[in-house]
This record gives sequence, structure tokens and C-alpha cells, in this order.
Amino acid sequence: MKILVIGGSGLIGSKVVTNLRQLGYEVLVGAPSTGINALTGEGLADAVKGAQVVIDLSNSPSFEDQAVLDFFETSGRNLLAAEEAAGVKHHIALSVVGTERMLESGYFRAKMAQENLIKAAKVPYTIVRSTQFFEFLGGIAQYGTVGNEIRLSPAHVQPISSDDIAAIVSDTALAQPINDTFDVAGPEKVGLAELMKRYLTALKDKRVVVPDGNAAYYGAQLNDQSLTPTGEARLGSATFAAWLSKSQASK
Repeated sequence: MKILVIGGSGLIGSKVVTNLRQLGYEVLVGAPSTGINALTGEGLADAVKGAQVVIDLSNSPSFEDQAVLDFFETSGRNLLAAEEAAGVKHHIALSVVGTERMLESGYFRAKMAQENLIKAAKVPYTIVRSTQFFEFLGGIAQYGTVGNEIRLSPAHVQPISSDDIAAIVSDTALAQPINDTFDVAGPEKVGLAELMKRYLTALKDKRVVVPDGNAAYYGAQLNDQSLTPTGEARLGSATFAAWLSKSQASK
């Protein structure tokens, strides 16, 4: 079986490619560096030829409202049209838990647009909605930093490791399409501000975390339900402590 992974050189994509190749599947890495660009359409027709499964793990290089919307709409249309023409049997996309509850944020509006394109297309699909990755904590800290303070909401999050989400996406590629979404989260629910305190303490980062219920998360206000699954979800196994220990050991 041939599998095309769009965004196959990224954080999650590279792990998915490795997982599936180790299982013996023919896996094509879709990235501008390999001549396959979903945004421009370059190389797509040839890349999807003969592919039974396409996994879209791409992400916008810009989080500016219009730029991120343009990215997901344009790349989504290009990819789905190429898949339909080639007879692809399963389209898998990685989205975000709580997308429909976070539409104040331009990024989440763009992800919702991407999901709607997939649902309206003729290619059978599965949308994997994930909580935030532990690996993004550094970026979240940077986004919230003013001077020596990081103002973050105390609202609950339930982050997952990139290894766990990659394993779940890999499993999904080998399953039948469900023509629906399902949620994936880490095993622990914790306040975002509290998690950041633990993260910075472990890194010996001297910035001060200020819990602030009014602090925006990429343009949207958070509550305990915003970024956590509200129903049944598939859970990863790595706790924050386990992820941190592994990430520090690999440095």
C-alpha cells in the first residue's frame, strides 16, 4: 500500500513516516523540499498517483488570520481535488480538539474551514482532533511573554506527546475511514498556567508565570472545556513527567 504524508518532514509527519516505513509500507514524504507542495499544487498529481491513503499533517507557516485561512483553504482544495482524481481511498487530517469552541481565534477558524472542505469532498476521510503537543510549550510561552512575565489562562488543558499522536495517526492510516472526527488527548488534565510553571522550572527558566483568566490563547478566551475533550477520547500514554524526562535525555 502506498501512503502519501503531506507535511512528512515536520514534527509529527517525520514520526508517522518512520512508523509506517518500519511496518513495510511504501511511504512518500510530501513537502516543498521533496517537490510536493499542496499550497501551490506542485507535484501533487504525480504524488497521489497510486496512493491508497493520504495523510495531511501540514501546517501554515504564518498564524496571521488571513494567511492561515488562505493556507488551509488553498492547500485543502488542491489536495482533495488531486485525491479525488486519483481515486484515493482514505484522507486523514490532523486537526485540533475544541476547534468549534475556539472560533474567536483566526487559527481555529482556519482549521474549521479545513475540516468543512474535507467533509464536503468525495474522498472518504477521518479527522483526528488532537490536543496541544507538549513540544509546543516553548512556543506558547513565547506567545504569552511580556518582559519577564508569561500571562496564561489557568484553564485546563490535556496535552499529548508527539510520539503518542504519531502512533495514533499511523494506526488510523491502516484502518478504514470513519467519515467523522475523533478526539485524542494526553492522560493528564492540568491548568495551562500550572503546566507552564512546571515546564519552566524544569528548564531553569526564570520567567514568571502569571495566571490570568483573561489571557488570550491565540486570540481566544479559554475555559476548562475549550481545549479538552468533552466526550470520549483516545488517550496517549505519556505523562508530562515522562515526556520531559525523555526530551531532556535526548539533548
